[in-house]
Amino acid sequence: MNNRLQLGVAILTLAFLLTARNTQAKPPNILFIYTDDQSTRTVGCYPDAYDWVRTPNIDALAKQGVRFNHAYIGSWCMPSRATMLTGLHQHGIESMRMEGEYPGSAYDPAQCRFWPSVFRQQGYTTAHIGKWHTGVDAGYGRDWDHQIVWNRPRHPANAPFYYDNQLISKNGGPPELVKGYTTDKYTDWAMDYIRGEGREEDKPWYLWLCYGAVHGPFTPADRHLDDYKDIDVPVPADVYPPRPGKPQYIRDAAFWEPGPDGLPVERKVRDKPPVGMKDMAGRKLKDWVRQYHQGVVAIDENVGRLMQVLDETGQDQDTLIVYTSDQGFAWGQHGFKSKVAPYRATVEAPLIIRLPGQQAEPSAGRVITAPVSGVDLPPTFFAQAGIEPPWKMHGHDLSPLLGKQPKQWQHPAMLVHTGRQYGSATNTIPDNDDPALYHGPGVPWYVMLSEGKYKYIRNLVSGETEELYQMQQDPEELTNLAQSPQHRELLLQFRQSMVRELKRTDAGMVDQLPPASTD
Repeated sequence: MNNRLQLGVAILTLAFLLTARNTQAKPPNILFIYTDDQSTRTVGCYPDAYDWVRTPNIDALAKQGVRFNHAYIGSWCMPSRATMLTGLHQHGIESMRMEGEYPGSAYDPAQCRFWPSVFRQQGYTTAHIGKWHTGVDAGYGRDWDHQIVWNRPRHPANAPFYYDNQLISKNGGPPELVKGYTTDKYTDWAMDYIRGEGREEDKPWYLWLCYGAVHGPFTPADRHLDDYKDIDVPVPADVYPPRPGKPQYIRDAAFWEPGPDGLPVERKVRDKPPVGMKDMAGRKLKDWVRQYHQGVVAIDENVGRLMQVLDETGQDQDTLIVYTSDQGFAWGQHGFKSKVAPYRATVEAPLIIRLPGQQAEPSAGRVITAPVSGVDLPPTFFAQAGIEPPWKMHGHDLSPLLGKQPKQWQHPAMLVHTGRQYGSATNTIPDNDDPALYHGPGVPWYVMLSEGKYKYIRNLVSGETEELYQMQQDPEELTNLAQSPQHRELLLQFRQSMVRELKRTDAGMVDQLPPASTD
């Protein structure tokens, strides 16, 4: 072979290798579907779902991807979303604060950076569509190239309108009143974006699609008002007091009482329910559960629409899909009609991750029983995009659980609830009689740590009981093992693990945790 021919072959070989490398290294699109207050009980493929639940499109996504059985995304809407934007637990999100009329809130972008801005700098085009609950500044032009937003903090009078008549701002423009069922409207706009509207065709995209469903007032689409007739809704074991072994606020929880037929009905508890909620004394628990699940049917339908447009546009093979919710919602479990509390019924959310195209095949249908946390999602996005995180994030990349051979998960899942306080404002734990210590239905600050088969809860109320549950043997979390002498050593191990995790994530409160009754 002469020198000229050898040089030509070498150039062609190099060009082929570079082309192959560039093709392999192309970052995926990321479709991040984020629902509101959606329990694992509402998704048919989850083991705690009622046997009448039908979610064929979400279930199909789980068959193609990886389903996580125990995902703790957040305790309530605002901190959950702040975590998704920063990769930090609530105690690490500096300058975020509640102010003005609820849900008014604000932050300093210099102190509280949102990571989509980094994706923009690294060649992604970023979009946010739907509910916004994290400061009046929604970040258009800094964090988002494209944004169609229902900004609840900026327009508190419009904040209760979860399902119709929303004030919508497009790309930083003035708000306009938009009519129509929001689950469908948000999907329409997301499909337009996937088809190319509002983005540069040659760039990978990241879309955070935030549904308002299935938050209170739990309004189904008109087309689903007849769904789930004659369903059987089992009565939760601890819908009524007493609840021995539980902390005081759980022993006091009493949203339900026996109705004329002996089945639970709602009792009047709150004179002023949270924004978007409705309290209806005397309404059957069964009717609430049915209505809640009817609202999920439209979500499932629209997941199907999203999968269809990805396929139609040829982007299915190039798109990472993540489906989750900001937290769950309890209907009667532990006496609640609420979220926030650190139990499976109140905060565990569905989490499904499907890798792009053929990458998903080796892990299709996999179920991960190891508990994971919401802070694990942003590092996973960065790893999948091949971008270095710009700051120390609190979570761990979930990619080792998504590949051909899942690695053993070595990290505990932590959820820290500090009410309406963020960042350094959480360094000092309020006294027991300080209203700032409590949020929602009287839920105090807590640290929840779950690892392996167990979940540990440290209520940050001086003198209150710790909690320890064996999640496989006691999935309803009825028996508090922290008060069992034979579990004392395990309790202390979890206590130490909690302290290590708080220190790892630079929690200022770690050195002043109040004593528990089990001390």
